[in-house]
Amino acid sequence: MPATVLILGARGRFGLAAARAFADAGWRVLGQMRTDAQAPAELTTDRRIQWLALDLFDGLALARAAQGASVVVHALSPAYTNKAWQAQALPMTEAAIGISQTLNATLMFMGNIYNFGVDMPAVLSEETPQRASTVKGQIRIAIEERIRGSGVRAIVIRAGDFFGSGRGSWFDQAIVKDIQKGKFTYPGHKDVATAWAYLPDLARTFALVAARQEQLDTFEVFHFAGHALTGQQWLDAVEPIAQAQGWIKPGAKLHYSKLPWPLMRFGALFVPTWAALLEMRYLWNTVHALDNHKLVALLGAEPHTILPQAAARALQDLGLINNAAAVPACQGPPSTGTFNARVRARLRWPRVNGIN
Repeated sequence: MPATVLILGARGRFGLAAARAFADAGWRVLGQMRTDAQAPAELTTDRRIQWLALDLFDGLALARAAQGASVVVHALSPAYTNKAWQAQALPMTEAAIGISQTLNATLMFMGNIYNFGVDMPAVLSEETPQRASTVKGQIRIAIEERIRGSGVRAIVIRAGDFFGSGRGSWFDQAIVKDIQKGKFTYPGHKDVATAWAYLPDLARTFALVAARQEQLDTFEVFHFAGHALTGQQWLDAVEPIAQAQGWIKPGAKLHYSKLPWPLMRFGALFVPTWAALLEMRYLWNTVHALDNHKLVALLGAEPHTILPQAAARALQDLGLINNAAAVPACQGPPSTGTFNARVRARLRWPRVNGIN
């Protein structure tokens, strides 16, 4: 009998990626979704995934439907506004804890870098002090503290911004939003490196760590390094794709522009989501990367798709290109799976940041 995983919020972007990754790893997958939701058309015939249209807060019904699950993945997320997070994030976590306790299952949660705040160092390890400076960061700390204090066996895997596997992140909503028009829009400074997670790699990491849960302590935190990228490195990755697709002429450059933060600041007076995004603007001005030594010690190597391939596949997921494999990729250094080799090889950080 294959092991069983229950994914809470399986119709969300990360939830769908996790469902595919666990199924590909041989797990039986139970995908919880809202009672009014429909299973994604492309997965309705996938017999490895069973869809449960059940209320998250109906713990008894969920427990009955998910009997035998040894892992629960918390893939739930409120709308991006601070008001929604303040109202919903902790209740969602309490529900995830409750179902994990009932099933005697390991709870897996995807953490992010909001916990560390505006004064965070350039390299973030599992031991880095958490001094959140935003509403969402404080809520993130509270979520992880609640999970730790619950006594449930739990694993937090922390990662940077998403790209790949659909829509709903800075990559599709800003950076490549107008790439077919020859435009590249970046939210931060071109030479400041920030943490990114190619979502299929991150989802596969969840499945690999889940398979090793018996080796772990009751509460564990791992950092997923993913890609630490500057705006220039993003530009270098997508420009050959734009040329190959005919969005710009051969040898031409994408038109580079900065996100209009002053306009967003004005709009934030009327649009709560913009206000929440403004609060996180410091991330684009602060060099940061995640140290994955602990994760690599457990897995041997972190799943890692090199950037040219990952960018092409992410654009394919957005429906912008038909065949990512046919796009000529610029050459990048191979990944060793370790933080030091990858980050030191790829980043163009100034020496003052302490990574030399």
